[in-house]
Amino acid sequence: MAFDLIDTLKNLFNNEFSNKAAAQLGENESSVQKAIGGIIPAVLTGLLNKAGSGDTGGLIALIKDATSVNLSQPGNLSSGLPAGLLAKGADILRSLFGNKAGDLTGAIASYAGIKVQSAETLLQTAAPASLSVIGQQAAAQHAGPSGIMDILNSQKDKILAAVPTGLGLASLLGVPSLGDIGNRLSGITDSLKHAVNSVGGTVSTPGSNRWITWLIVAVAIILLIIWLAKGCGGGHNTPVADSLTVTGMEDSAVSAVSTEPVATREPIKVTLPNGAVLEAYKGGIEDRLVAFLQDPNTQGGKDQWFDFDNLNFKTGSAEITPESRVQISNLAAILNAFPKAKIKIGGYTDATGDAKANQQLSQERAEAVNHALGEANVKPVQLLGAEGYGAQFAKAAADAPDEERQKDRRISVSVREK
Repeated sequence: MAFDLIDTLKNLFNNEFSNKAAAQLGENESSVQKAIGGIIPAVLTGLLNKAGSGDTGGLIALIKDATSVNLSQPGNLSSGLPAGLLAKGADILRSLFGNKAGDLTGAIASYAGIKVQSAETLLQTAAPASLSVIGQQAAAQHAGPSGIMDILNSQKDKILAAVPTGLGLASLLGVPSLGDIGNRLSGITDSLKHAVNSVGGTVSTPGSNRWITWLIVAVAIILLIIWLAKGCGGGHNTPVADSLTVTGMEDSAVSAVSTEPVATREPIKVTLPNGAVLEAYKGGIEDRLVAFLQDPNTQGGKDQWFDFDNLNFKTGSAEITPESRVQISNLAAILNAFPKAKIKIGGYTDATGDAKANQQLSQERAEAVNHALGEANVKPVQLLGAEGYGAQFAKAAADAPDEERQKDRRISVSVREK
């Protein structure tokens, strides 16, 4: 039987999945089914659009990264999810849709009549699963990059036809029509057939039978992902966020200031000159920034950068999550205690996705932090603006493991005067 990508994914996200997902997400089962019916072709259309853009290397890296997820050892899930696979799903969505990922989430929620957070969880679950199925099929066919493009090209008509008109996906992707995506993909595929068919080799796996085993395992794992995202069934609803910061990483312009690894963070109290006391962590931005401002031997300048280490945004957007407001408030308190200090906010992304979209998203997020500080009563004279640098200073390659690329996603504070 010929491979059918849409049908394979529908079988993966079947009625049993919808039933259990609906119960865990607090949604109507038919609404979850409707959401999945829009999510699968939407994610795949984003992939077709990326393939048709000529970014073959980025496309192969995305699929390889998704395929590399070890779904055969459920024991690893207790520590790796949802921050593992769901974060990977967020990365994939941002790579495919840029700063429109949040718009897609809203469109799915509106189309299916479900909560935005439910749409986000389902999208972040379906994205890596969809790409992994493609990777497993490529492995079964021993396909290289041109083979993967052939697979996508052979599926494009059914994928595009399955996109619900109510999503407005063409507008979201910035194309005149979805048909244009198919036409561009066909052109790229034909050109690639005449090029070297070995960009990074084939997507390999020990045997073609393994992908059938993967499908069986994946159903249980995806259900567990949603269960974990809901707080292990205890009704504790943890927001899924797109983290921009990992403690201790600086870009090439940052002076080296060492920090403690997140896993061994030690809670401390940071006392400010005005007597205010902040709850923080040893080596965190509050600890390092106050030490810098109090040190008479340091000077402000363009090379003095400090990374937020507890600042998150909702996926694909510049909306700061509620729990991140604590660190925003702490920074505002520090600036109020050091009225001579003047700072600039910088935003950074990893190297995946569209460079222009990355730069825009990093700009919007930097501006959001700058605005939040103003709302927290930081004097306007102390805020020297915000700038998004996109992936300009990213250290990890686009096809590097997510834990490496995560270090490039951050918001930083530059102390220009003290």
